[in-house]
Amino acid sequence: MSASIQRNKLFVASCSALLVTSLSFGIRAGILNKLGTEFHLNASELGTIAATAFWGFPLAIIVGGFIVDVIGMKKLLVMAFVFHLGGILLTIFANGYWTLFLSTLLIGIANGTVEAACNPLVASLFPDNKTTKLNHFHLWFPAGIVIGTLIVFLLDKLGVSWQVEVATMIAPTLVYGYLFSKLGFPVTERVAAGVSTAEMYKALLSPLFLFMIICMFGTAITELFTNQWTDVLFKTVTDNAILILTFVASVQVLGRAFASPIVHRLAPQGVLLVSAILSALGIYMLIHLHGTAIFAGAIVFGLGVAFFWPCMIGFVSENMPKTGAVGLNLIGGAGMFGVSLYMIFMGGYYDRIMAAKLPAGASLDDYRSAAPGTAMATAFNDARTAAGPDVLNATLIIPVMLIVAFAGLTIYLRGKKKPDLLHTAGV
Repeated sequence: MSASIQRNKLFVASCSALLVTSLSFGIRAGILNKLGTEFHLNASELGTIAATAFWGFPLAIIVGGFIVDVIGMKKLLVMAFVFHLGGILLTIFANGYWTLFLSTLLIGIANGTVEAACNPLVASLFPDNKTTKLNHFHLWFPAGIVIGTLIVFLLDKLGVSWQVEVATMIAPTLVYGYLFSKLGFPVTERVAAGVSTAEMYKALLSPLFLFMIICMFGTAITELFTNQWTDVLFKTVTDNAILILTFVASVQVLGRAFASPIVHRLAPQGVLLVSAILSALGIYMLIHLHGTAIFAGAIVFGLGVAFFWPCMIGFVSENMPKTGAVGLNLIGGAGMFGVSLYMIFMGGYYDRIMAAKLPAGASLDDYRSAAPGTAMATAFNDARTAAGPDVLNATLIIPVMLIVAFAGLTIYLRGKKKPDLLHTAGV
């Protein structure tokens, strides 16, 4: 690596960019109910708006994965800055469903562009310690969620508008844009190793890579759907529903910060198996616990999902290095695409459950907008209390299936040697 490349400064700037990505996630999760009330949106419409960020993400990360080797990581991150700033401003001045839809799409594109550049950047900066450094990089996603949800919680207590809460993302966006504009960038690991484009595409079609794509659907849905809908699913279970997400994200931060000994001891596939087991147990506890006890379920769930995203990317980088930046970004894009489809489906499913638990012919919007303390408001809250566990029960199936998948992966890889990119490329 060139001596002019300031590795640690690039890593700090990457973490700053990911912090903005996660702030958008945490703050959006915290204001989702307010958007529904202010703009008279049902759960299906809210689900579509939330899912839009997960459409923009795979679009950007997949396109970015294919062009990052050509245009370089720096230009991608400049684009991310522009999309972030535009999406934040449009959210602040939104006046209904379609402006919220477009603003969330722009932020999703920005988020995907950040990962499209930063995942291969981190892998290139730390070729001998990829999975651990990817965990350290990705700890800033839950860290941003903690900060974002606390911003929402505290500003709500002060009676500050949701527009001001969204505006808090502007400052860190300007910071990461400035940092990246001043730094030089290396080429991606695949380009540095001289692996041809043909070799890369051949690696992308391997059965193991396709298997990991399918698993990524499940790991991303388990983590991100549950987190994004926390305030909706648990609003009537606890007075501080958004703090459940804060607990989950805090545990994720700690897990990723101390990932090194765990990853070296179990290898990425072993960590993924343990994560699937804890995720399933955590969702089960979230369904069956109530009141303050629900935070115990949040801790177990947080431990479960802490390593999913970085270890999936780290697994591909370590075991299928010839897939390069495209492989890393296809994995991330597949996860977000799966979440977007699942959110739309579950938004409609949630509305159908709610309608079945209200009087026949009842208008969800009328009940949602009913004054607190009225019979309609009470009936609506009772329906929400019953609907949340039904949604989580359906989602619980996914980590249970992942347990089987990762157990098989662990057995399959036992005794196999990880490929070395430089050796296989003949460098």
